[in-house]
Amino acid sequence: MDAPNAPPPVLGVSRSVTGRRWLRRLDETGERTAMALAQRHALPDIVSRVLAGRGVTLENAEHELAPTLRALLPDPSSLTDCDALVARLADAIDRGERITLFADYDVDGATSAAVVTRTLRGLGADARIVIPDRVTEGYGPSVEAMERLAAEGTDVLLALDCGAGAIEPIAAAKARGMTVLVIDHHPVTTLAPADAIVNPNRPDDLSRLGACAAVGVAFVVMVGLVREMRRRGRFADRAEPNLMSLLDCVALGTIADVVPLTALNRAFVIRGLIAMRHRTNPGLAALITVARIGGPVDSTHLGYVLGPRINAGGRIGDSGLGAKLLTSDDPVETERIAGILDQLNRERRALEQRALLEADAHVTGDPPVIVVAGPWHPGVVGLVAARLKERYRRPAVAIGVDGEVSTGTGSARSIPGVDLGAAIRAAAADGLLVKGGGHAMAAGLTIEADKIPLLTAYLTDALGESVAEAVAAESLKVDAIAAPLSIDETLARALSEAGPWGAQRAKPVIALDGLVLDSVVPVGAADSLRLGFSSLQGGRLEAMAFRTTGPIGDRLKRARGEALHIAVDVSHGVFRGVPRAEIVVLDIADAAASVRNAA
Repeated sequence: MDAPNAPPPVLGVSRSVTGRRWLRRLDETGERTAMALAQRHALPDIVSRVLAGRGVTLENAEHELAPTLRALLPDPSSLTDCDALVARLADAIDRGERITLFADYDVDGATSAAVVTRTLRGLGADARIVIPDRVTEGYGPSVEAMERLAAEGTDVLLALDCGAGAIEPIAAAKARGMTVLVIDHHPVTTLAPADAIVNPNRPDDLSRLGACAAVGVAFVVMVGLVREMRRRGRFADRAEPNLMSLLDCVALGTIADVVPLTALNRAFVIRGLIAMRHRTNPGLAALITVARIGGPVDSTHLGYVLGPRINAGGRIGDSGLGAKLLTSDDPVETERIAGILDQLNRERRALEQRALLEADAHVTGDPPVIVVAGPWHPGVVGLVAARLKERYRRPAVAIGVDGEVSTGTGSARSIPGVDLGAAIRAAAADGLLVKGGGHAMAAGLTIEADKIPLLTAYLTDALGESVAEAVAAESLKVDAIAAPLSIDETLARALSEAGPWGAQRAKPVIALDGLVLDSVVPVGAADSLRLGFSSLQGGRLEAMAFRTTGPIGDRLKRARGEALHIAVDVSHGVFRGVPRAEIVVLDIADAAASVRNAA
């Protein structure tokens, strides 16, 4: 039963199949803002409601509705240390010094390396790219790597998407005579002793660019570098680099790194998607082809199609493949690398699905925190933890244990309201872990295998109460209730143009009232379902449900002929050259039960 002062649930859904209460996203003030936005900007009602629910007001609508780099790109000098970094990098170019880029092994690192490398080439310089192996070397600079690069003749080391807090490795690099520059975005309290560190999340930075991915920061720094080289007369006999053509990589890294989609980040993505559709980067063009993307590339493709393929090299293959792809102009090489990454991604999916099946078998009862371990590749444990969290709506820890060693490598993912990172850090401080760290929603750890049961008990005790509170308070925020016939290509296009959607700018959620489920058809080898619904008011609707191993899939498979309320995400797509609305089911509830609850 609902609490006396609780807001009424949408369509009477106080507990959906996934255990969530459906609530309106907008309060009375938001409703008034949505109405004003619709009237002043001639927006469809649903679109205005979606925007009002994401902080768009009459005052900020100009930038929020149509963010542009012309209006939003900051002065590079606003970033602490940017002028110093740019000046030293310009000196290295003028002197012909040997520059090494040391980048992280994920998409943000690879795209950052591509943006910097292509800018340097446009300035008549070049750089070697070094990316550490995820399994054998781990994240960021190490003392061993710095010693090796110094021995190989590096004059200037530029760390990308890492390095701001790598105190000992950077000190080792400095001791060997290298100049060390850093472009990073990870929060840091104590800075490494580099010559210049550009990081909008360092304590003394006032640029207000902390929401940018490393590739976004790198792009702004490259704008500053080109400006400096222009001041030095570098372009008297050569054309300036076309930095706008690099925004395809900026868009990819921004979406793949799941940074908040502020107005500036959305401007990066919008302009980058235009560049990507022109296929200005041969490597991305080859990857789009091998991924068989039909129609224009959109932000969903960046996050769920292209990003995972770039990441696959770092997870289970050669960590440098993504950067090689994005910096190559050789069509034969880009086609070859794109094919390898596509194959690695298929292997990664197979490893993930097998590990998830095994991990799921270990989950019994209703634990507050899920902790599972098995002989899983370290590159997929984070994905397994994320899938378990989605399926059970509980914090989840997945640990890969190699039978030949006594320790396991794990990743953890949490739910809103539960600070799993703090618990992992506390476990490390108490000696339960070899090492561990992270933030509220994600963490990593290394643990001796025989201590895994102790970790389970520790996390259960530390987080049990907060998990129970978070689960009880969990809700699905609904932007609008719509009739099935209103979910068409026109609405999908309008919602797409109001995007992109992502971190801290959630995809719209639309509720549909009392549809009868007519058909359920499994699709492909994965756990996906194609669904057909009919409305008592007339009209039919087709939708997809993904990752349905869990309560939604179980209910849908036995709900033919029943009336359901469904909550959906609507996006714009193209199928066989025809534009259409693509509808994905996010949650469901029994219509009859909801009516009883509302009575």
